[in-house]
Amino acid sequence: MTTDQKKEALKNLKAEMEADKSLPLRDQATQLVFGEGNPDTKIYFLGEAPGFYEDREGRPFIGQAGKLLSQLIESIGFKREDVYISNVVRFRPPENRDPEPEELATFAPYVDREIEIIDPKLFVTLGRFSMGKFLPGAKISQVHGKIQRVRWRGKEITVVPMYHPAAALRNGAVMQQLKEDFKVIPQALAEVDKPKTEQLTLV
Repeated sequence: MTTDQKKEALKNLKAEMEADKSLPLRDQATQLVFGEGNPDTKIYFLGEAPGFYEDREGRPFIGQAGKLLSQLIESIGFKREDVYISNVVRFRPPENRDPEPEELATFAPYVDREIEIIDPKLFVTLGRFSMGKFLPGAKISQVHGKIQRVRWRGKEITVVPMYHPAAALRNGAVMQQLKEDFKVIPQALAEVDKPKTEQLTLV
């Protein structure tokens, strides 16, 4: 897809979500918070759910956790507008509670279609709920900052799980870890950008 085709497809997907009355959490939320960024990006950041500021402005990651995320993205040589940032849940849960399994499941087909449109090279998950989409059963304390190659929807993808920036704001040790883990992203990107060499079979 060209950039314009991707933009149009994302716009249509957002409109479809806004019109879908079956989506949970809609009644308590102010508005849908869709993903944003560069549709041609190689890096797709996937977080959890909108918070107070995101709900108010209709944009993902713009509160304190979002400011930290922008700083971390800049620390590895990118700008926020170079990447794409989204969430597994698109309406704010009441009191910022954790998303429930059925809520994650209802939003999942839309998230999958967004991913299909963007077709990124590298997935960076922020927090355990987005990590669970690609690495069900994994413990974030064991896999954070480690490059994971997984089969997902019939193809191999590269995922780097990270702690959520909101957790880093509450815990200095997690903050330090998150800063270190971000340094893995350029390395992961370099690996996925390498052309796959043809395997020669010796007869």
